[in-house]
Amino acid sequence: MHKTLLASAALITALAAAGTPRAHAQQGGSPDPKAVQAGSYAVEPYHTQISFSLLHMGFSDFSGFFSQASGTLTLDPAHIDATKLDITLPINSVQTTVAKLDGELKSADWFDADKFPTAHFVSTKVVKTGAKTANITGDLTLHGVTHPVTIKARLIGSGINPLDKKETVGFEGNAVIMRSAFGVSRYVPLVGDSVTLHIAGAFERQS
Repeated sequence: MHKTLLASAALITALAAAGTPRAHAQQGGSPDPKAVQAGSYAVEPYHTQISFSLLHMGFSDFSGFFSQASGTLTLDPAHIDATKLDITLPINSVQTTVAKLDGELKSADWFDADKFPTAHFVSTKVVKTGAKTANITGDLTLHGVTHPVTIKARLIGSGINPLDKKETVGFEGNAVIMRSAFGVSRYVPLVGDSVTLHIAGAFERQS
């Protein structure tokens, strides 16, 4: 019995030791802003999405999201004010939990995806607000209308993606827009005019 316990302890120790390098190798991004690498980045579309929520008839906050983003980020941690962000979203990517509603949102009554197939944001000013935060102001074109929007952005992490081995940086962002200002005014004010956007953005360095 004593030998069996010793053998089991030895096996557990060996497995733990063997697992340590593997766990280290699979670590993802670091939240340390000093780890961010300067360069030109492209959107990593599989892990980038923009969710939206708005008040539905005074009863609940209803939400959905857009995906399949494309675009670029030019970033130098030493010169945050020189950051350039250019993002395009296909309107047909809109999804909720209701297939019928997805179709309605793409129709001429709402986003009119056939006439206005994309939403586009291009930054005009970036102001550092903290070690890991910045305000990104830019022009948002949606439904054929352009208005300035400010995104409150926060660094999530950066480093080498352990799967594709690419230098990656990720951010979250939040903004609020009035949909009627962009001509998407169906059922206002019964369905809320104020729309909260939450952005999960991942970017891979190209150079």
